[in-house]
Amino acid sequence: MCGINGFITIKKSNEEQLRSDINRMNDLIIHRGPDDDGIFTHINANGAIAMGMRRLSIIDLSSGKQPIYSKEGKLVIVFNGEIYNYKTLRSELENNGVIFKTKSDTEVILKLYETQGTPAFKKLDGMFAFSIYDQTINKVFIARDFFGEKPLYYTKTNDTFMWGSELKSILKLSTVLPEIDKTGLNLFFRLTYIPAPFTIYEGIYKLEPNHFLTYNLNTHEYKSTLIEEPQPINKKNISFEAAKDTVKQLVQESVESRSVSDVPIGTFLSGGVDSSIVSLCLAKMNDPKINTFSIGFEKKSFDESDKARVVAKLIQSNHHEFIINETDLENHVHDILNNFDEPFADSSSLPTYLVANKTSQHVKVALTGDGGDEIFGGYNKYYMGHINKRYTQIVPKKMHTILSKTMEPLLKTKQDHRGKRFRISRLLKAIDYSGDYYWDIISLGFAADSLSSYLLPNYLMNNPFEFYKETSGIKSPKNLTEYRAIDKQMSLEGDMLVKVDRTSMLSSLECRAPFLNKKLWDYTNSIPENYLIKGWDKKFILKEAFKGEFPEGFLDKSKAGFGVPVGDWLRSSLRSELEKYADKTLLISQNIFQINTIIKLVDEHLNGKDNTFMVWTFFCFQKWYCNNYKNGY
Repeated sequence: MCGINGFITIKKSNEEQLRSDINRMNDLIIHRGPDDDGIFTHINANGAIAMGMRRLSIIDLSSGKQPIYSKEGKLVIVFNGEIYNYKTLRSELENNGVIFKTKSDTEVILKLYETQGTPAFKKLDGMFAFSIYDQTINKVFIARDFFGEKPLYYTKTNDTFMWGSELKSILKLSTVLPEIDKTGLNLFFRLTYIPAPFTIYEGIYKLEPNHFLTYNLNTHEYKSTLIEEPQPINKKNISFEAAKDTVKQLVQESVESRSVSDVPIGTFLSGGVDSSIVSLCLAKMNDPKINTFSIGFEKKSFDESDKARVVAKLIQSNHHEFIINETDLENHVHDILNNFDEPFADSSSLPTYLVANKTSQHVKVALTGDGGDEIFGGYNKYYMGHINKRYTQIVPKKMHTILSKTMEPLLKTKQDHRGKRFRISRLLKAIDYSGDYYWDIISLGFAADSLSSYLLPNYLMNNPFEFYKETSGIKSPKNLTEYRAIDKQMSLEGDMLVKVDRTSMLSSLECRAPFLNKKLWDYTNSIPENYLIKGWDKKFILKEAFKGEFPEGFLDKSKAGFGVPVGDWLRSSLRSELEKYADKTLLISQNIFQINTIIKLVDEHLNGKDNTFMVWTFFCFQKWYCNNYKNGY
């Protein structure tokens, strides 16, 4: 586990300058790999290349130093991530006469490429971002894993192509700060995050998951290619009992494969279905007691640490529980938000960082329950999609308009909590008669019909989701399989995995997600949808597969998720900073927002109206903007 960087330039360069520049990029991501570093540089008639990495030593502690070279030194790789099936792949290569110098998974990738070329990338089961320089053909190959667990940014200027695990390294070598990207801006204010391939900056992109990029140093052209072509989804005619047994087996196998480590390992245990099952599986595979880690809140309406204690007692783990309050937030919120390098408004990143930070004091690796909702159909929004379809068939559009206006004052709340009123209000606002309802449901920041009141026309886009509609081939998602496909492409890659990667890596902790296994994804796509959601029962097959392992009814208990009371904090500990960001002078200088409506939105929240999600989205954007364009303001 580590972070990688690299650049190719046609500028006249010498070894000293190349080494200096790549080291500058590496120094900014030392938190991703405090144990070791390494660089590679090369100059030829067509330009110069430098690649670097920072390493967090997890596997092959003694001989896994990077970069790793082929026997003749013509191939070189830097790698970020873990390949969980590397031992199997290594054995296959050794059976074909391939000789290894190390025991690392990094060398397995290099040998696969050396013997089989880029088609071998599809054999990798893991989370990864890597770059390979092949001097024999003067090309660089940069790849990203199937789900996008590991990040990879890239950009090309007139004379330089750059890539890296975090934006900060690319910005360090950029001569000027890029302009704001209009698509990235609209995606952020709609979604509260920016999914690949876009970023907040013009001309800087994220490599999409399941893709590799080929850069030709002879022509200085590049292209992006799918690692594995998507296969048609064919539903199996399989009994529920048989499917349930397969699900249990696949989950157990995935936890086992993701627990390979030469250093101590533990789990994040929230007490929800996903983390509880992962913790249970890991505990069964380990003779010594495993370490489990959970976080709770002093504000009782947000605290669910009691559920984690039930599981910890059941599996007899060494349980570590951390209760946080506003003071903990005040000490870390600035570092957490700024480390994302672009606006990011998923407030659960705050407790995720705090539990990662505490966990890193005990272990180097933690298994998480991330991905369980996408793989097994666990989100409330999946209900909402079905409800919208039924609702719009029964309720005429005019009647819906009247009903919404009637219900609006009854659903207002001053409580910063996603309770029943919030959910009903969100459902009514997301109801759409044009077939675009799911795109409205996933808009956690500003709804499509309200964003025009807050952004100036020159920054506003009518349809920032057009790229995803075209590339997914799903313009109007209408069933659970399509909802999940959109989530995999957008919210999983752009939100959930970004949150976990940046917050854990900021604490030099490696997080692994057993549910993010391509075998599991393919399998749950192949079984009937009502095995995933049965009536009102989400993740039905997963819970049925493991219900015998837990106290009766435990897996059916509702769980609010990793919510934090940011709405309250914006009125208290963060109030002065919020008021600064809503200052009229600043807003005029930015020339991005409709000033009066933004000021009104903030004032209403400060005076008791619950505008939490829109105001927090605005706050996170302004924090990023001022930090980057206003020297911190």
